[in-house]
Amino acid sequence: MAAIDGQQSPPLTVRNSGELFVPDICAPRPVFIMVLLAELLVLVYTLANSSLPNFDWELLALCSLFTQWVVLLCAATICLLRSAFTRLSLVATAACCLAVIALVTAVSSYLVTVAVADFPPVGSAYWWVFRNVLVAWLLGALVLRYFYLQQQITLRERAELQARLDSLRARIRPHFLFNTMNSIASLIDARPRDAERAVEDLAELFRASLNDRDSEHTVGDELRLCEVYLGIEKLRLGERLQCEWQVDEAARSLPMPSLLLQPLVENAVYHGIAPRAEGGVIRVAVALREQRIAVEVTNPIPERGGHSDGHHMALSNIEQRLQALYGTQGLLQSEATEAAYRITLSYPVTP
Repeated sequence: MAAIDGQQSPPLTVRNSGELFVPDICAPRPVFIMVLLAELLVLVYTLANSSLPNFDWELLALCSLFTQWVVLLCAATICLLRSAFTRLSLVATAACCLAVIALVTAVSSYLVTVAVADFPPVGSAYWWVFRNVLVAWLLGALVLRYFYLQQQITLRERAELQARLDSLRARIRPHFLFNTMNSIASLIDARPRDAERAVEDLAELFRASLNDRDSEHTVGDELRLCEVYLGIEKLRLGERLQCEWQVDEAARSLPMPSLLLQPLVENAVYHGIAPRAEGGVIRVAVALREQRIAVEVTNPIPERGGHSDGHHMALSNIEQRLQALYGTQGLLQSEATEAAYRITLSYPVTP
């Protein structure tokens, strides 16, 4: 396979620092975490106000009921207003969230003093309400600070990942250009019309490599790029180059990072077909299996074994790209036998 040092990577959507730093806290997992943390705080408060031999279960129950009510009501209110917060600045968003927390806590505390006779047992009801608001406000500020730091870490990780993928993308272009231009150069004198058509196909490939809308790139689009590339090589290699396709029609409309499959096909041509006087057949299979895209590219091995260094360099770059985009869910494997070299890769439909 060709010594391709890097692949075109789909650009990640890195939002600016003005992105809403408050996550969707109405999802099941955040709700569970909030309930658990709130209950732990109530347990600590109850332990501090009662001895272990005479643990105050009634205090624990009442505090749990009140605290969970306030926490869940604050979360629901912020969720309802979250879309409106996206239009505000960072400071304004934080201020609005703290205002919601303070208001919900104040109203809930006041209703408790009205509904329960002789409550609170000690001190003024207004001071009790003020104390609850102050505690909720301080805890809310800590949580918002945590959300903000988490957002900054995520943005920094995305930026570093984007830089690494851009580096891989930059390294593919010279090799990709040199390989394809060599194919076109061999046609200029003998078959100028075919060379002209090959240049047009090359332009289509480069439009794909420069396209920033990779979120819309599909398996069908990638297969089209492979067909265009193979059309260029077919002009040079003639009947020596044959290709067999096994494509699951259900997979054609599913997303695939741009120029993920095409480099593997290019490798197969340059290291599996071109060195063989008799040529050979490249087999490409794409299937949808349990919400994963599975790709397999197989090419014959020349008698002298081809250029294995090119294999390893290309596969290393593609593996890095899969790991960067899909983590441990992106898989790449290679297998060499006496007669064939097989590459299999898979990744989840939804990262």
